Amino acid sequence: MLGIEIIGLAILGILLLLFFYYVPFLLWISAKVSGVSISLIQLFLMRIRKVPPHTIVACMIEAHKADLHEVTRDGLEAHYLAGGHIERVVHALVSASKANIDLSFKMATAIDLAGRDVFQAVQMSVNPKVIDTPPVAAVAKDGIQLIAKARVTVRANIKQLVGGAGEETILARVGEGIVSSIGSSESHKSVLENPDSISKLVLKKGLDAGTAFEILSIDIADIDIGKNIGAQLQMDQAEADKNIAQAKAEERRAMAVATEQEMKARSQEMRAKVIEAEAEVPKAMAEAFRSGNLGIMDYYKMKNIEADTAMRENIAKPAGTTSKSDNKTK
Repeated sequence: MLGIEIIGLAILGILLLLFFYYVPFLLWISAKVSGVSISLIQLFLMRIRKVPPHTIVACMIEAHKADLHEVTRDGLEAHYLAGGHIERVVHALVSASKANIDLSFKMATAIDLAGRDVFQAVQMSVNPKVIDTPPVAAVAKDGIQLIAKARVTVRANIKQLVGGAGEETILARVGEGIVSSIGSSESHKSVLENPDSISKLVLKKGLDAGTAFEILSIDIADIDIGKNIGAQLQMDQAEADKNIAQAKAEERRAMAVATEQEMKARSQEMRAKVIEAEAEVPKAMAEAFRSGNLGIMDYYKMKNIEADTAMRENIAKPAGTTSKSDNKTK
């Protein structure tokens, strides 16, 4: 009998646990005491819809105490089922209400579903955030490189949080503005003397357009002198010109060598033809002797003429040189 009573008590306890789980009676009392109107049936249906009643009731109590009448149970349940963070949304609405920031429940849920931290955005609207830019290198007109770092003070723009660009866009635009400002300066000395001219010029460009932030100020934190880019470019250009001139000179030399080789080849070819023609002379003379076209006296006359020609050449040439005839005789 004792075992049956224990089993009965265990079953009764399980049933009570299940009842209070699906019908959170104590949570309903807490809501009623806080002035939140909600029924036990609604709490039971939340369990069926897999919505945490404790989270919904806690958010409703917080909204009720802050006089946020637009926050309703259906709205909180719908946002939770859509994957939103209802606690973060309610915290943001309460903070915005205390700071007199115009933020509706619909806008807050839209910002939350867009993937942004709406509570952090409200805090940033009250307490602006300082963003440090990475080192930005730019070159002034005199060719000197300057490396600048800036601090950008931004405030969240609630109306632009949905679809607005983030911090990366702000940093990119500020960097672009710094490069443009330094690049338009006649001398790097003027930039070093008046660094605030950079921030003033950058602020005038309206860099926060289309972003989720409002730029309050841009302060130049540090400026360092980098390389002499102008001199480096001139040196590189001179080196390039020298290489081009050397290449052209080498091309002309190669063409001259090729022309010389071609002339030598032609000279050797012509010399070979002359030697070949001279080799044919004895054959022709022998043939003339055999055919009777050339006599002995004619041959001797031709030899005498060659000797006279060689003698005149030797007389005409300076001392120490020899003619072709002498070479042949030798």
